[in-house]
Parts: sequence; structure tokens; C-alpha cells
Amino acid sequence: MRWRGERESENVEDRRGIGGGKIIGGGIGAIIIAVIVYFLGGNPNSVLQSAQQSAPVSHTMPVAADDSLKEFSAVVLGYTEDVWTKLFAEQNMQYKKPTLVLFTGSVQSGCGGASAATGPFYCPLDQKVYLDLSFFQELRDRFRAPGNFAMAYVIAHEVGHHVQKLLGISDKVHALQQRTNEAGANKLSVKLELQADFFAGVWAHHAQEMKDILDPGDIEAALAAANAIGDDRLQQEAQGYVVPDAFTHGTSAQRMYWFKKGFDTGDMAKGDTFADNTLN
Repeated sequence: MRWRGERESENVEDRRGIGGGKIIGGGIGAIIIAVIVYFLGGNPNSVLQSAQQSAPVSHTMPVAADDSLKEFSAVVLGYTEDVWTKLFAEQNMQYKKPTLVLFTGSVQSGCGGASAATGPFYCPLDQKVYLDLSFFQELRDRFRAPGNFAMAYVIAHEVGHHVQKLLGISDKVHALQQRTNEAGANKLSVKLELQADFFAGVWAHHAQEMKDILDPGDIEAALAAANAIGDDRLQQEAQGYVVPDAFTHGTSAQRMYWFKKGFDTGDMAKGDTFADNTLN
């Protein structure tokens, strides 16, 4: 992937080496709780306050800054800004750029506390993407998905959630989730995640047209990353069996399919995962 010498986004908040404070409910649990409370009309901060007071404080020791990965991430974010600003303008809409927060160990977001174990995530409450750069090493070593474009896919997927937020999609989905059971909520989550994969593919399509960023093998690298983090594969590795009703992100095949569809078409209108009956 070609990125050196390109514009770095100014919307990067570097919190690396700074203690993230109190981690609530194992990180991702706090995020889910806060989001649910928010969409029910409550104040997530007040609901989580008691949990924050009882949670242990995590002190993150300063680490040597990986300036290369920071610069890479800022360039990729800049690429997403260029593409989505253009696509939104074509629909007479304004693209509000998200902030990318880099952290080490733990972080406090608008959705609550989280640890690096949570993985990269998007918080709709503050419209920020959170990333511990050590995840890129995990992507390479644990998930066997090396390469710059595999890392770019991760960022583009989280920005895809921001696009959903701006389009009002995620708000509608979260509201529907409150009116169904756990299995139904999980299915809606899968559709939301697969659409974010699709939007990552749409971004790659237009970034290539606008910037000629791709090297041979880049799309295969992104597909390898999508394959590595499918629910079925992760469940099989973790527990030795698969529980489809517990899927929240989609299978490896589904994640690869929707990213590839986004890349091949470059058409936002082709990514209505909620109308795909095969996902019901």
C-alpha cells in the first residue's frame, strides 16, 4: 500500500503512554452498556458512575512511540476523510470527520472504559475511533494477516461505523435491538458489522481511484484480515465449537464477501445488509 509522503489527518488524538483510568465491566461490556443506556434516553455517565468508583485503576507505563505506525494510521484516516467527504458531497451531505484516538493499555471513551483486549472500536457517543497500535502486531502474529492494507482495513471498518452513525443507520439499529431478544439483537449486530465491512470496501475502491494507493496483493491482505476475525473462526479457536446465535460480527465468509462487494462496486447503495434475507 502506498502511503509514505501523503497527507496525515489532523484529527488524531495521541494518548499513548497515558493511563486510561478505570476499566468498567471488562472494557467492551461497559461500551455496550453505555450505548444501550444512551439510546434508551439515559445518561451513560451517571449509570456507570458506581461501577467506575469500584473498578481498579489501570496505570499504563509509558512506551516508546511507534511513530511509523502513528503516521501510517494518520495517513489512512486522511484517505478516509478524502473519500467520504467526496461521496457525501455527491449526495448533498456534509461529512463530519471522526477523531482517531491512539492509546496504550486502556482508555476512557464516551462509551466508558476499555482495554486493549477490546480491540479497535468506534464509540457513537463521542464519534471517535479508538485504537491501540499493538493490535496491528496481533493482527500479524495471532491472526496471520500481515501487511499495511490489512491494517488499513481495520481503520476503514471502524470509520465505516462512523458513516453509519452519520447516515442514521446505527441509531435505528440500536433502537430495534432494544425491542427484540438477544438472538435478534445479535443478528442486527451482524448486519451492522457486515455493512461496515462493505463501507470499508467502498472506501478502498474510491481511494484507489483517487490516490492509486494499492499494491499487488493488498486486497488479498484485507480479505485475509476479514477471514481471520470472523465469528465462526474465532469461536472455533476459542471454544472448539460454533454458536451461530451468538455471532455479532458475521462469519469469515460473510465478512470477506461484503468487503469484496464494496470494493468491486464502489456503490454505497449496494450495501443494504438489512435487506439481505440470507442474513436472517
